[in-house]
Amino acid sequence: MPEDKESHIIQTIKSYGKNLLGFIRRRVKSDADAEDILQDVWYQFSSVINSEPIEQTGAWLYRVANNKITDKHRKKSETLLDDMVVGADDENDDDLTDFKSILLTESKTPETEYLRNLFWEQLFFALDELPEKQRQVFIWNELEDVSFAEMVELTGDNIQTLVSRKRYAVLHLRKRLKQLYDEITDY
Repeated sequence: MPEDKESHIIQTIKSYGKNLLGFIRRRVKSDADAEDILQDVWYQFSSVINSEPIEQTGAWLYRVANNKITDKHRKKSETLLDDMVVGADDENDDDLTDFKSILLTESKTPETEYLRNLFWEQLFFALDELPEKQRQVFIWNELEDVSFAEMVELTGDNIQTLVSRKRYAVLHLRKRLKQLYDEITDY
């Protein structure tokens, strides 16, 4: 493996490893499962990085992790995805409650699995539509559990700017996921 690709892999693991493991841990039943999934993600990353460049490494890693979690769910018939609704507020509680009932059902039918996968797919598509800075703030805060104080240190931006970016991201994601909700409940 060329040295620059090896150093890129090492840097990516340092940058995303801890938060990605936390993301996975919240969605599986055991730490051992989380570590196995993370190892699979890193293996896939090292394989892909040798053949093609990845434009948005963070989004790619979370998408692969989510796919691995879903695969594990299918194999063991466990409930692994425990929180699939993007930051709610009081004005949309009724819609989100209905959305949660669809996505978080204990039912393990092909239809519910399809809906869960569709939700994650649409979330990542909607994230890809955001301006880079809004997407990054949302991913850091919601998916990687990075606090706004930590983001201030990372970016040098003031906290109000970061909160505003996340707000715009959440508004966009709600709008896009509302479209998905409407499509799901209309059939």
